[in-house]
Amino acid sequence: MAIVTLRNVSLAYGDGQILADASLTLDKGQKIGVVGRNGEGKSTLLKIIAGRIAPDRGEVQIREELRIMLLEQDPDIEDRATVYDHVASGFGKAGNLLAEYRHLVRDPEPDPETLEKTRILQNELTDIDGWGLHGIIDAMIGTLSLEPAVPMASLSGGSLKRAAIARALVSEPDVLLLDEPTNHLDLASILWLEKQVGQFSGTVLFVTHDREFLDRLATDIVELDRGMLTVWPGNYHQYRERKAALAEAEDRRNREFDRQLAREERWIREGIKARRTRNEGRVRRLLEMRRLRAERRVRPGSVRLELEQHERTGKRVIEARNISYAIDARPIIENFSVRIVRGDRIGLIGPNGIGKSTLLNLLLKTLEPDCGTVRHGTRIQSARFDQFRTELEGDRTVVDTVGQGRESITVNGRSRHIISYLSDFLFTSRRAMSPVSSLSGGERAQVLLALLFSKPVNLLAMDEPTNDLDTDTLELLEELLLDFQGTLLLVTHDRRFMDNVVTSTLGFEGNGRIREYVGGYSDWLRQTDGKSRGNSAGTPDPGSGDREAQGPMPRPVARKRTKPSYREQQELKQLPERIETLENRQQELSELVSSSDFYRQERERIREVNRELAEVEAELERCFERWSELESRFA
Repeated sequence: MAIVTLRNVSLAYGDGQILADASLTLDKGQKIGVVGRNGEGKSTLLKIIAGRIAPDRGEVQIREELRIMLLEQDPDIEDRATVYDHVASGFGKAGNLLAEYRHLVRDPEPDPETLEKTRILQNELTDIDGWGLHGIIDAMIGTLSLEPAVPMASLSGGSLKRAAIARALVSEPDVLLLDEPTNHLDLASILWLEKQVGQFSGTVLFVTHDREFLDRLATDIVELDRGMLTVWPGNYHQYRERKAALAEAEDRRNREFDRQLAREERWIREGIKARRTRNEGRVRRLLEMRRLRAERRVRPGSVRLELEQHERTGKRVIEARNISYAIDARPIIENFSVRIVRGDRIGLIGPNGIGKSTLLNLLLKTLEPDCGTVRHGTRIQSARFDQFRTELEGDRTVVDTVGQGRESITVNGRSRHIISYLSDFLFTSRRAMSPVSSLSGGERAQVLLALLFSKPVNLLAMDEPTNDLDTDTLELLEELLLDFQGTLLLVTHDRRFMDNVVTSTLGFEGNGRIREYVGGYSDWLRQTDGKSRGNSAGTPDPGSGDREAQGPMPRPVARKRTKPSYREQQELKQLPERIETLENRQQELSELVSSSDFYRQERERIREVNRELAEVEAELERCFERWSELESRFA
């Protein structure tokens, strides 16, 4: 039975058509995933259904007394609201009265005016039967590991999102509208949300880039494409298969139509004799074909991602030995060692605030450990995805943000005009001149990628790169990272993205302990078998910020160092240059051995080159071991 109906709805912003005579019906109990390119208007569609935005034309019919709750991508937060206030507001007037009453009764020295307000609120809450809501609100807040009295303004991104989810779910609405609900959530929170949405008896319409979330929950997919809404029965995987087949058929029809149109255009342009004999019906058909061709909605192109790769690093990229880091005696990282070599793609798994970003900072040497050493190899050129978020200033245009005052940039040795470069990220010349503040969340993410990929890099650290990207761009980013010849450190809550990209994972197991596992998220899940999963993926205790590793321990004391001899000091100073020379020779020999003509030479020459390559690699290994030994002894 239809509970929400959109009929021939149209909406435009300036020259941009968001919806064009679009129609959609929501039935009771449906769970519908909304997909579409960044900037297509997915969030706008949810706001139209929620009554936040009125369409230019068309009808929006909502069944009488239907309760609709919208979880926005970036919800507005009252400056002085606490977590309890925010969650309680999900009940509307009754919840707001309850929150106000809670503030009044906590006043240790109430004046007569406060006492009178409290009495009035008591009566109002009794009249509307609002007292029973308190237990429901408290239970929901506790379930999501939040503290009711904490100000919303002080919460991290993950805690803010959990509070917003609690507000959306607490009143059990008839229709739940979720806009990117998994953004900023850790893996355990996503699994919990999946369960809640799966058990929800009402109707759910949700926008998400999380393909696993889509596949597990969606009974139908609604695609927003060039202003039109199309319903596809089934989950995301089934939608992708059917969509590909339909796109191929559409291309075939368009090619045949264009051939027919070209034939008719040639006929109408023939000489005087042809014009005398032409029939009016054929002319009318030609005019109709011209109209149809002009109205054809061109399928938008794909984002073209190209990463500017710096020269190759040495074989060893990062080596961390016995590093520890604590805040107020709480261990974040405890006696952790890892060796990262060129080509590694490593994912970090753990709850929000447990220290994943801290570990990235330690490994990138932007943060000093309390004890232990972090050593980088040679020719490292690093970049970090989230470092560019601060450059997204609202008043600056996309061109100014990415070009930074330049008209052209150099990518992989080619000079490109900034507008041309931005077109790879689907920004038209007009859109590229728009202020960043006017962009959708997905478009902002694409600006971040444009910034990142314009810089030469061979060590890439990506902290939640999938937030707000559309699924097509996500899959292209996966392909790019798989082709990336450098080294990748990845923090993401996107399970499928991690499965498809990384070769190993570092799982945070609490109390500063970190273990390395082979494979992606699914492999980690299988290897842990639930033994350490609670700490690695679970939701941390509330309000502990970046200090969630539990159990205070004394800060580790660094080992005493022996004073190095002069000879050893000189050896340590000369080793990096020696290693670089060996790596250059190793690269030359490797390229020689890999050439197609190499094995056409005499056997003795082949043996000589292979022998030298083996000797260089052995010497390189010895130099690395010696460098590590000297640094660990005298750092």
